[in-house]
Amino acid sequence: MARFTLPRDIYFGRGTLDTLKTLPGKRAVVVVGGGSMKRFGFLDRVLDNLKEAGIETKLFEGVEPDPSVETVLRGAAVMQEFEPDWIVAIGGGSPIDAAKAMWAFYEYPDTKFEDLITPFAFPTLRQKAKFLAIPSTSGTATEVTAFSVITDYQKGIKYPLADFNITPDIAIVDPDLAETMPKKLTAHTGMDALTHAIEAYVSTAHSPFTDPLALKAIQMIVASLADSYEGDHDARETMHYAQCLAGMAFSNALLGIVHSMAHKTGAAYENGHIVHGCANAMYLPKVIRYNAKNEEAAARYADIAAALGLERPTVLEQVEGLCELIEDYNRRLNIPSCIKDYENGMVPEEEFKAKLHDVAALAISDACTGSNPRIPSQEDMERLLSACYYNLPVDF
Repeated sequence: MARFTLPRDIYFGRGTLDTLKTLPGKRAVVVVGGGSMKRFGFLDRVLDNLKEAGIETKLFEGVEPDPSVETVLRGAAVMQEFEPDWIVAIGGGSPIDAAKAMWAFYEYPDTKFEDLITPFAFPTLRQKAKFLAIPSTSGTATEVTAFSVITDYQKGIKYPLADFNITPDIAIVDPDLAETMPKKLTAHTGMDALTHAIEAYVSTAHSPFTDPLALKAIQMIVASLADSYEGDHDARETMHYAQCLAGMAFSNALLGIVHSMAHKTGAAYENGHIVHGCANAMYLPKVIRYNAKNEEAAARYADIAAALGLERPTVLEQVEGLCELIEDYNRRLNIPSCIKDYENGMVPEEEFKAKLHDVAALAISDACTGSNPRIPSQEDMERLLSACYYNLPVDF
């Protein structure tokens, strides 16, 4: 038996932030990240709209990029004291992801973080509150997904939490918020969205419900991302919707080892984090070439290439054409080709090699690996990660 789950309501279009004026409820905790939502006036609009709806609010600010277990627990404590019937999260993927995890600890204070790591093992939510998400970036699609990524900094591991319980009740997809993204963030989130759609299409859990969403998202992203990167308003709007479609697809079809590798390399190194969307962009062509050794996966990558108008004589040539298109996009978006070149050598070769075995093992055990069309061995994962570090060809 398969399942397809989306938010109860998705409001989209410019100005839909004002939908909050009609929200029924008594109290809401509003979760937000850094200062951009406040700086551009969107946080004040959220608070004013909720006030007009007659809802008392409590603000939880300062969710960091790659939110930590500690931040989640602090937010849950605020919720336990304030007792909201709505959790409203606004911003990029980080505050929305953090708020999803806070939700579980708010409703079940005795829950341990370790209890939530097992995919689809969350307790039943909506006993105390419902969840509304407002994305400001065009990539994670966490406003429509059953996923959240939380980082345990003591262990240096990102944990993807997965459960249909944490699919938001309402998503407000207002492209006005995406206008504020700087170019680098636009590039990284856009390639994250492309990775979501491609991995969903070739996932072993894909279905007739997810395939059209994934393919349409891919077409919209390839047509609009470069112009969105340059600041075109119409392209920004298209990207905001495309990433949402990609989210609907991967929330139900799941993902693959591009994300497994990005999760486990993201927080593994001492000098800083490899930004998630950038990691996906660097790893995606390597993983496509690896997965294409699987005949069914190769045929589905060829479907994507055909949908993009890439006509090549054979399936494998179409697969290579898709990889070349992605690599060309990375160059146009100023994304490096490999980890070694990331942020002027932020990850030293000695540290990469010293941690390779453990990072590979963690990537294999990641929740996203199970739906990849080709399950890598320890040796294969180490070779893949090395190819992504040194920009080596993948022919195994």
